[in-house]
Amino acid sequence: MKINRISHIGLAVKDVDMAKSLYTDKLGLEIKGEEMLGELKIAFVPVGETSIECVQSTTAEGVMCKFIEKKGEGIHHIAFEVDDIEAAVEELKGRGVAMIDQKPRPGAHGTKVAFLHPKGTYGVLIELVQPGAGH
Repeated sequence: MKINRISHIGLAVKDVDMAKSLYTDKLGLEIKGEEMLGELKIAFVPVGETSIECVQSTTAEGVMCKFIEKKGEGIHHIAFEVDDIEAAVEELKGRGVAMIDQKPRPGAHGTKVAFLHPKGTYGVLIELVQPGAGH
């Protein structure tokens, strides 16, 4: 498995629109895409080769709402880009790494993603991401 770069840092936020204003109005960055992925509302803020991904649950029972209830708003995950996510997941499982996702699933921007369990990664939720076609 080869990790190419940090793809993005995911932030759990209560309100994507308010978070966007921090990055645009205060920091002078640009939003480069917004997307709905299931119950998640996502805004992408590129910074060099990495993006900040602001993620909001649109339901009270959503994954980000539950995270914010426990830990507050802030960093939710770090995503590493890989070329072959299926092979990466199998390699990690073979090395005894606890996985949340046993197989990749669809992610934002047409990507494939899989999460490692934070109990085995010093409390950090790590996402593997394989870019979709055209990215």
